[in-house]
Amino acid sequence: MPFLELRGLTKSFGTTVAVREVSLSIERGEFVALLGPSGCGKSSLLRLIAGLERPDAGSLLLDGRDITSLVPQKRGIGLVFQNYALFPHMTVAQNVGFGLEGRSFSKEEIARRVGLMLDAVSLSGKRGAPVTALSGGEQQRVAVARALVVEPAVLLFDEPLSNLDVALRQQTREEIRALQRRTGITTVYVTHDQSEALSMADRVAVMRAGGIEQVGPPAEVYDRPASSYVATFLGGANLIFPGGDIHIPPAIERQVEPGELIAVKPETIRITAATGEGTGTLLEREYLGFMTALVVRVGSTTLHATAPSGDVPRNLQPGDAVGIAIDWTRAVVCSESPER
Repeated sequence: MPFLELRGLTKSFGTTVAVREVSLSIERGEFVALLGPSGCGKSSLLRLIAGLERPDAGSLLLDGRDITSLVPQKRGIGLVFQNYALFPHMTVAQNVGFGLEGRSFSKEEIARRVGLMLDAVSLSGKRGAPVTALSGGEQQRVAVARALVVEPAVLLFDEPLSNLDVALRQQTREEIRALQRRTGITTVYVTHDQSEALSMADRVAVMRAGGIEQVGPPAEVYDRPASSYVATFLGGANLIFPGGDIHIPPAIERQVEPGELIAVKPETIRITAATGEGTGTLLEREYLGFMTALVVRVGSTTLHATAPSGDVPRNLQPGDAVGIAIDWTRAVVCSESPER
């Protein structure tokens, strides 16, 4: 039996359908990322799980118990907000222990639990500090500790790292994942960042227009996208149709059924100096440090490629004729996503 089960959840705000018949089963201790662009419904779905919104249709089960109509505080679910929602007039320890106040715990027990959580998030030395004196990453850890100290059955994260700079975001996501593994808590994590979802989650649910387009382990969703939407959103795949400007090996072209196309990831395209007249024209070259992004035109088709910078001939410049080699063994035939 799934530990957390979403059955046909639907939620509309006026004429806008934010969540559309979403069903998803999550196992105990699993880390699932809800991934998608702004406005796809992932935060609305998280709010339905938390109880901050009521579904128009569908139900939620936690460990076999229907929690659809329960208020948030009765669900046993912790939530870490994007802005952390810490109390600026309180110390670190007071913030962490706030959720334990008013329960049947002695002051000694509250102090013990707060101390354990501060140890778990490596903030024991900041116990008496005001939260306003902490860095963004430390405030994030306080928010996680406050959510965990009440021992929730499920922990929800809503874009928790979006306010951090790049270096701190990487460090903090590693800390969150390590803490989740240590505690074994079932986690649902909302993000628009592909690298966060792929590096942290056991499974990724890619969302589009209020629904789930595909769900699976990170490598499966990335390498074997089920639709053109997933292929382009997760990895920026080039979509190639049979009969166009790109020569497709017959063995692959025969696999394409009506309503399908071929997805080719940028990293599977190798750009070389042209031999003879070449097979394409280099339009753009963008140096990104270790990687270089290239845009090439073949007839009326535009291809995006990425390669380690050391593998790209230095003398290639926009306007040059180039050779193009596609690793067709890594191409994927997928369905063409309908408009929504």
